[in-house]
Amino acid sequence: MASHQTDSKTTQESRGLEYELPWLVPALLAGTCIFYFYVSSHSYPSFGAGLYFHIAEHISENGYALPKTIPGYTAEGVPFAYPPLMFYVTAALLDLTGLDPFTIAQYLPGLVSIAYLIPLYFFARDLFGSRPQASLATLIVAVSPPILQWHISAGGIVRAPALLFSLIGIYAGLHLFRDDDARWMIPALIAFTLTILTHPMYTIFFVLSYLLLYLQFDRSVEGLLRGFFVGVGGILLTTPWWGSVLAAHGTMVFSAAAGTHGGIGNAIPMLERFVEQQISESPLVSMWHIAAIVGCFWLILKREYLLPTWLFVTVATIEEARFVFLIAALVSARFVFSGLVPWLHRTSFIMFGREEIVTFSVVVLVTVSLSGGALYATGGLNAHAGSPSLPQFVNEGDVKAMAWAESNTDTSAEFVVLGDAAEWFPQQTDRTMLVGPWGVEWKGHQQYREQLRQFRRLSRCHSSNCLTVRLMQFGVHPDYVYIPKGVYTIRGMQRHQPDRMIPTMMRSPQYQLAFENEEVAIFRLTDGWHPPRSGTTEPIPV
Repeated sequence: MASHQTDSKTTQESRGLEYELPWLVPALLAGTCIFYFYVSSHSYPSFGAGLYFHIAEHISENGYALPKTIPGYTAEGVPFAYPPLMFYVTAALLDLTGLDPFTIAQYLPGLVSIAYLIPLYFFARDLFGSRPQASLATLIVAVSPPILQWHISAGGIVRAPALLFSLIGIYAGLHLFRDDDARWMIPALIAFTLTILTHPMYTIFFVLSYLLLYLQFDRSVEGLLRGFFVGVGGILLTTPWWGSVLAAHGTMVFSAAAGTHGGIGNAIPMLERFVEQQISESPLVSMWHIAAIVGCFWLILKREYLLPTWLFVTVATIEEARFVFLIAALVSARFVFSGLVPWLHRTSFIMFGREEIVTFSVVVLVTVSLSGGALYATGGLNAHAGSPSLPQFVNEGDVKAMAWAESNTDTSAEFVVLGDAAEWFPQQTDRTMLVGPWGVEWKGHQQYREQLRQFRRLSRCHSSNCLTVRLMQFGVHPDYVYIPKGVYTIRGMQRHQPDRMIPTMMRSPQYQLAFENEEVAIFRLTDGWHPPRSGTTEPIPV
């Protein structure tokens, strides 16, 4: 692979962008189609970004100074230790455009998800020395559900830019280490700095990628120094942010968050889930997963170790499918064009020429990939243990119920919100939500797991008795409880609230109906009644 890259380098750099467009356009068109299907099928953005917008609003209200704590998410609020770049960008968008958070959350991630395909294409082109392979790899990423899930959805306002910055930096790193080109040090430094300021997990991915590129292509003292320049320089340039976080919250805040999202040592569980996923997923989606597995073995036999090593190290250190499948797309493209197509040419398709085989294969692959991505984007595929893909956390009924809560309750009112609409609740109402895991990772693994446990158990209640006993068990004392009706989600998993829930609440002396529409009911806890703390662990009838 390396010799092929070297031989084609001069030819590649002598061509203009107009020569690249035919190879880049398929992925950009696919990404645009997926974005269109997603927006057309969703009245509100999928998943949640309420906390992110709440942070942005507090930054704006604070005169664009870093806040210390974000209120509304649990009684004490959550520490503000997130990398701040995209929150400042979001605050500026809110202030300058007048757009509402739902609109920004629905459109901005998708636009950036199209943009990050460009540096990915150029990285794959220069890594493989092949435009067709780069084109296919970029196309796979554009339509891959594990990548779309985290970048086109609402939380992509942070994650999609983080992937964009990290891919720009990895492209710079390829030239920095393989081509010994010191001109890429400054672009690499800027990209790493922006990645640090956007998302910690993508920063880890950036660093791991640089280490592997250095070991594969350089291994010199000069290369090591260039890598240190990028790494240390990025850390120094971001000192104003992480220095203020350390001053406000101490060193434990970062280690606390790291302990809540997997990490090193998760290779075997991740691989088990990867294999299990192939059994239940649509063939339109799992085709590329299988190609990546076979491709890794083929690359090892061909003694091309970079991509298999990169894939394994990512699985072993970052328990997130979005990074695994990004590299898997590179593996698949390399295998299809350098392994599978030549094999087909030598065997069963001998009556056709290589050009016909490649054309036919690409047409089939593009059609199948785009179909699978479109189904996923519209919610037409089963995901999340059988739940529809890319679910909306809120609907029109939720928005109206939250507007009522903002206008008709005291600013000090505290709520327990059942279901994932809770993620948007503090941002939409400026009221406190007592139970929910969002942002609590900065308080540590134990508090995060406890909040997650309480949120799940309360959200699964289907009777007033269940709700009352759970509130007693957890020692939670809300002024109001917010109950979804019909279909709702818990951590992305679709649930159905049975019709009996609201009548049991109406009959209970502890609750008084305060608001109701077709999708939501809000109950006030009656005067003088607060659930006392209880250590009961008995099964609760629902």
